[in-house]
Formats: sequence, structure tokens, C-alpha cells
Amino acid sequence: VQLQASGGGLVQAGGSLRLSCATSERTFTMDGMAWFRQAPEKEREFVAAVRRRGSNIYYADSVKGRFTISRDNAKNAVYLQMNNLKLEDTAVYYCAGSPTAPITSAVRSPQSYGYWGQGTQVTVSS
Repeated sequence: VQLQASGGGLVQAGGSLRLSCATSERTFTMDGMAWFRQAPEKEREFVAAVRRRGSNIYYADSVKGRFTISRDNAKNAVYLQMNNLKLEDTAVYYCAGSPTAPITSAVRSPQSYGYWGQGTQVTVSS
């Protein structure tokens, strides 16, 4: 099973982008899905996560109010709508999935997800 991320690109500060991520096999259910990002010379950091039922959603403080995570269970896909982008949002964005939803205390940990997409570059310019 592979995760395929898309939607990255170059955008000016204040602009918007929408990232998409889908599993290669729709019948393989990912209960927990998330987005992480990694800027040059920095560690991978949590951005947002959502459980299959969609009622449990988590955001990093740095993106709260600007980013929205959502999912389409029929497509086994997850999306990240990014608005009001800032220079510091520049990074490679990775989608991640887990067949079982991580417990709340582990949602923000990359180790909680066993499946990863290839990453999509988001560059915000001034």
C-alpha cells in the first residue's frame, strides 16, 4: 500500500494551496491519517491529523486557524487546505497513515504512522 501526495507548489505569502493524499488501494483502510512537514535542516514536524470518523481532528498551534484537514473515507483520501500561507510554511509536506488510529497522546508523533507518502514541496515566497 502506498500513499500518493500531490498539490504542492510555489505560492506567494497570503495565498492558498490544497494538498491531497490518497492510498493506492481503496480497500485498505487508514483509520488515522495525518500531515507532517520538514523544512531544510529541521526535524519533521506534525501539522494536522484526523481519524476516520472525522470527529477527532488535531492541529499544530502554528497552523491552527489557517489550515484545515479533511478526509474522504470513500476514497481513502486526506486533504490539507492551507490558507494565509506564511514564509515559514515552506517545507516538504508528507502525508501519513495508520490502519489503527493512534491514541491521542501519540497523534503528533511520526512513529505512530507506518505508511508515508513521497512528499510534496510547498514553497511560499514573499
